[in-house]
Amino acid sequence: MKDVPERDEMTLIRDAAKGDASAFERLMREHEGRMYAVALRMCGNREDAQDCLQEAMLRIFRALGSFKGQSTFSTWVYRVTMNACLDELRRRKVRTASSLDVLLDNGWAPTSEDDTPEKYSIAADQRRYLQKAIASLPEDMRAAIVLRDVQGFSYDEIARVLDANVGTIKSRISRGREKLREILLKQPELFDRYPA
Repeated sequence: MKDVPERDEMTLIRDAAKGDASAFERLMREHEGRMYAVALRMCGNREDAQDCLQEAMLRIFRALGSFKGQSTFSTWVYRVTMNACLDELRRRKVRTASSLDVLLDNGWAPTSEDDTPEKYSIAADQRRYLQKAIASLPEDMRAAIVLRDVQGFSYDEIARVLDANVGTIKSRISRGREKLREILLKQPELFDRYPA
């Protein structure tokens, strides 16, 4: 954890497991941003990502007493988050929408004459198509791709989060990247510069 020395982390975990809300908030504050980023990449939209984040935090709070320190707390937190996302994806389909109002609602504001709604829309279409392509991957590949290529986790960290060996993780990432490449090449108007 960034702000909390490692020796204090176990104290916070014990206190939070006993119902200390401020200890739990302090623990979650350190991880919430990355947890949300994982959820957003896995789910594809803010609403579902927020739902998964809240579900993951509830699961963490409920299971805190069972955390034994066999992995780092952060690895355990991301594993719980990933599992919440995978459960949610099994229950829902990802929703997408696009309009100028949605662009403005999502924070688009021109910063220069070259920053046109068309350019923003194309970039949004690329992101949306890429997210859809990632969502179409089998769950095991999707989880590995998101953790490696989006979140920047090491192979060892991913192996701990997904409870698999490093060789399996590398294989999932390799196969997932190849599937993504095949999907993206089907949209040359959006991804004309995607490397072959």
